[in-house]
Amino acid sequence: MTHPLTIGPHAVTPPVVLAPMAGITNAPFRTLCREFSGGKGLFVSEMITTRALVERNEKTMQLIRFDASETPRSIQLYGVDPATVGKAVRMIAEEDLADHIDLNFGCPVPKVTRKGGGSALPYKRNLLRAILREAVSGAGDLPVTMKMRKGIDDDHMTYLDAGRIAVEEGVTAIALHGRTAAQHYGGTADWSAIARLKEHVPEIPVLGNGDIWSAQDALRMVRETGCDGVVVGRGCLGRPWLFADLVAAFEGRTDHQRPTLREVADVMVRHARLLGEWLGDESKGVIDFRKHVAWYLKGFAVGSEMRKRLAITSSLEELRAGLDELDLAQEWPAGADGPRGRTSGNNRVVLPDGWLKDPYDCAGVSVDAELDTSGG
Repeated sequence: MTHPLTIGPHAVTPPVVLAPMAGITNAPFRTLCREFSGGKGLFVSEMITTRALVERNEKTMQLIRFDASETPRSIQLYGVDPATVGKAVRMIAEEDLADHIDLNFGCPVPKVTRKGGGSALPYKRNLLRAILREAVSGAGDLPVTMKMRKGIDDDHMTYLDAGRIAVEEGVTAIALHGRTAAQHYGGTADWSAIARLKEHVPEIPVLGNGDIWSAQDALRMVRETGCDGVVVGRGCLGRPWLFADLVAAFEGRTDHQRPTLREVADVMVRHARLLGEWLGDESKGVIDFRKHVAWYLKGFAVGSEMRKRLAITSSLEELRAGLDELDLAQEWPAGADGPRGRTSGNNRVVLPDGWLKDPYDCAGVSVDAELDTSGG
């Protein structure tokens, strides 16, 4: 029902992309999602700051490690300085660190927008152009894509201008989250903006993002907007098997993953184990996994005391023992398919002083805008 999605030399079939999420879409989580998809789709790393990459920060170098089975290897970069972005992209290309580079202009977090980064940046058209130009020229044969939001707020929309600039600078594809920075993750994503962007930049693929909670949502987005593919973020939190549903739906099949609590528990333990192997320490892996517990158990009959207990475990044995005390025969609950993750709205976008005075002046972006935070 869709044309094949191509990102440079890479065919993405079905046209389904895992959205980068800070602290979530590391190699272990990507492994789970990819296994459920049967290796189909595109799975992007969590957001990497260009300055930390250029400085070869130890934690950053760990984050860009890909499993041997990952192909294509996809890195998302976040940067505000054209020269630093250019250096980071050249480093990736020259050292064969990835096969695809995505640039983040979607992050709505105040500590990023306060410095002129993330979803604040496309308002400065010349700065956006300079960053994209450096990235595309530094990437060589690697495709460069970008992810963005509609704009800062309803009075300062940027996505159509940003889309045109992206096409002119040789960006391969654009993903649009149908919210403004001011909306954060609140309200409803505006899918009509995705349709408008697709009409505005017919030369390259446009991917839609926002409020895809089920495979049927993904098909509906493609049908209603004409977009070339979908980017799924919060919908797969605690549900890596959503990618099995997405593949089935795009291939015209109706099979639908409905795991029992026993199957969910097995995935939880595997997720925690993979994190421990990746971090080189079982306890660190289980501690890192704690944030996922509530997402995996959403909707199941699990008492609040047990939820708390599972969220403070620090060994695989402890996690498995706690899960084994539950009624693991429970069927998939009706209430577990809807929205998950952050849903808060935020009506004020924190920006540098005078940011909105001139959409073309590039002054005011400082290097400390490059903070290690969420993807948007």
